[in-house]
Amino acid sequence: MSSSIRSSSIVESVPKMNLLKISKHHRQQEEEEEEEEQHESIHDAPIVSPYNDRIRPLLDTVDRLRHLKIMQEGIQLPTIVVVGDQSSGKSSVLESLAGIRLPRGDGICTRVPLIMSLKNHSDPHPHLSLEFNGKVVETDEANVVDEIMYTTQEIAGKGKGISNTPLTLVVKKKGVPDLTMIDLPGITRVPVKGQPEDISEQISDIIMKYITPEESIILNVLSAGVDFPTCESIRMSQRVDKTGHRTLAVVTKADKSPEGLLEKIVADDVNIGLGYVCVRNRIGDETYEEARAEEAKLFENNHLLSRIDKSIVGISALAERLTTIQANIIVKCLPEIVRKINEKLSANLEELNKMPQHLSSIGEAMTAFMNILGSARESLRKILLQGEFDEYPADDNMHATARLAEMLNKYSEELRSAKSGDGNENFLVDEMKVLEESRSVGLPNFIPKSAFRTLLAKKVKEISTTPFDYSEKIWNYIQSVVISVLLKHCDNYPQLISCTRRAAQNLISRKKHHSAEWISDLVEMEKLSDYTCNGAYTASWNKLMAEQKGFMERIRGNFPLAAVSGFGEINIAHLCGVNADVVQAAYDLKMRMAAYWEVVTGRMVDNMVLHLLFSIGKLVNKEMQKEIIDEVMGPQGNGLERMLDELPSVAEKRKKLQSSVALLKQSKEIVANIMDNISLDFD
Repeated sequence: MSSSIRSSSIVESVPKMNLLKISKHHRQQEEEEEEEEQHESIHDAPIVSPYNDRIRPLLDTVDRLRHLKIMQEGIQLPTIVVVGDQSSGKSSVLESLAGIRLPRGDGICTRVPLIMSLKNHSDPHPHLSLEFNGKVVETDEANVVDEIMYTTQEIAGKGKGISNTPLTLVVKKKGVPDLTMIDLPGITRVPVKGQPEDISEQISDIIMKYITPEESIILNVLSAGVDFPTCESIRMSQRVDKTGHRTLAVVTKADKSPEGLLEKIVADDVNIGLGYVCVRNRIGDETYEEARAEEAKLFENNHLLSRIDKSIVGISALAERLTTIQANIIVKCLPEIVRKINEKLSANLEELNKMPQHLSSIGEAMTAFMNILGSARESLRKILLQGEFDEYPADDNMHATARLAEMLNKYSEELRSAKSGDGNENFLVDEMKVLEESRSVGLPNFIPKSAFRTLLAKKVKEISTTPFDYSEKIWNYIQSVVISVLLKHCDNYPQLISCTRRAAQNLISRKKHHSAEWISDLVEMEKLSDYTCNGAYTASWNKLMAEQKGFMERIRGNFPLAAVSGFGEINIAHLCGVNADVVQAAYDLKMRMAAYWEVVTGRMVDNMVLHLLFSIGKLVNKEMQKEIIDEVMGPQGNGLERMLDELPSVAEKRKKLQSSVALLKQSKEIVANIMDNISLDFD
């Protein structure tokens, strides 16, 4: 007989009443078992279902970047920053998320930024560790509170002061959400005994540093019993996140202040863009599993709290929301992080390549030294000789050919504008006096050569200081340009600066002296000799003499004024009554001097320009390099050894750049490994 037939027979043999009792008993037993299974599932289920392949790699990438201290390179990382007033229940929220106890007590418990890295772990045995200042301290759930407090003291000192040096707590535990959060000191307004007077400002500065970057998500912990707009943490977050688009609020102690809570979060008077999550804090010795079960009952059964949408109540909902927000902000920020890493890496590599090579031998020093001289000479050629200023486009003072032209043009104008000194009131007086003193026995109406030379010597003497002044001014300018260029090219080797500066100053001092001697000879030659083969002299004199007849007629007509080319309106009243032959001779002498003075000034300007350009060319092409080599090598020929001694500041800069480049390259590799998968996983 089959088993089904046997069962049927047994059932049929049972009285109907007993069958109903058995059925009722079975249903009751099934309900009890189902309730027990639900109760066990609440205790055993993870806080939030892990995303594993999607979120964990993203979080690991950011955690690795944070561990590399990439933020010291000015690259911000997406971060969940936990802020709240003191006694807002911040520690309870973090404990519930991490499933471990954290330091509690009156006053400030969190005295340093605590980076909490939570990682869902398949191993049933939790793994906890603390990381700070390059150290790693292994701990466990029983001792983690003491270890955090001890480590905090090591970082921030004993007492109640705070520090901006972060402490990382890594929690690998089964069922915890994959999250990384930064817990900051609770906001306080009045310092207590043992705290600095400016403790409130110190805490505010730390909080603002972490919540200001656009990459930061602000988790604002608010107690249900307070008026949200009065919370200092809300005011601070509103300062950096006016739209609230990166602020999430978690409301604690919902069981203690359920009245009006729904209305407060619906009204959203403080503009929380990412919304609210309401939770119940763990009480007394409750386990975290028991606390979650009590939390579920509270929001299910309380007549006020049960009206709140179930998607925004409970630690599990908070964990779910944080995990999603965290994944989204990481995906959003990673492309920008990649761009900043690449930019910073390129800039550091460029700066590192510009730094001087670390010299280890005299041969290397000689090569570097000659390269400096060659590049400096090329720069000086472009600036002083060729009129190119692409190396100094914005520095007008380094546009040397233009500045030299300006100075030489002023020199020319000053020479050419020099008059004989008799002025319009004494026109021809000096000429008549010189003619009178130069009379000798001989034919009349001849202009004595001595008269012309006397006037010429006087006129040359009047302008004799001008070429010296301009030569001094021009060489001073050349010296400033040369030294600027040399110092720029020696910038990588400061050991050479004093030598090259001294060499430039010594050489240009000799060039000044040589120019002064040359100008002195030029001036003396112009005083002693009146010669030119320039046809412009005769042409100019003839043009001026053509006006003599009209000039004499004005005198005979007793006119007070007469116009003379190159002299303007002249007072001639003092010439009326003077012998006409004398006036004519004086007029002739003055016009000869005027015509010849154009030749003299043109000659002095041209010769000065040619002399200076020739001297500058010699300085750039040959003399400067030899002067610097002699100065650097020194009498014993061992000056290059100074280049082997790298300055501490240069060595430190090189070390920092190399460290930064290595960090950025490692960061680039870390990010590159995940970037290809982002678009596929999060489309």
